[in-house]
Amino acid sequence: MQSQKKETESKLLHESAAFVLKSEAPVETVASGLKRQLLGYNDEIMAVRAFFEEGAIGEMHKHPHSQVAYVESGEFEVTVGDETKTLIAGDSFYVRPETMHGAVCKKAGVLIDMFSPVRADFLGEGDQS
Repeated sequence: MQSQKKETESKLLHESAAFVLKSEAPVETVASGLKRQLLGYNDEIMAVRAFFEEGAIGEMHKHPHSQVAYVESGEFEVTVGDETKTLIAGDSFYVRPETMHGAVCKKAGVLIDMFSPVRADFLGEGDQS
């Protein structure tokens, strides 16, 4: 069993450090009023902190990843498919692969996004929207 675990680990193309410190992980500007910070990830899963200024827009888009987002702070008008809801701290939303979705920040805040599999495009490897 131990050798199988080591074999799986050695096949990973993407993997973060075991510990990612908020004060040390780079914060990247991705659009006007929107920044992101990569948290832990490997090929199968990725967590990302997204910082939104009031009025910032996460444009409608889709991608082949499953996504769950948790509202850490702020207020967001979130659209998933044909449904739109206003979400506040403690709320969350789920996006199926290839489903159009986006968000408008009503009050400055932070979303914690989880993706499966890894967003290789966030690592600079091609465009997966």
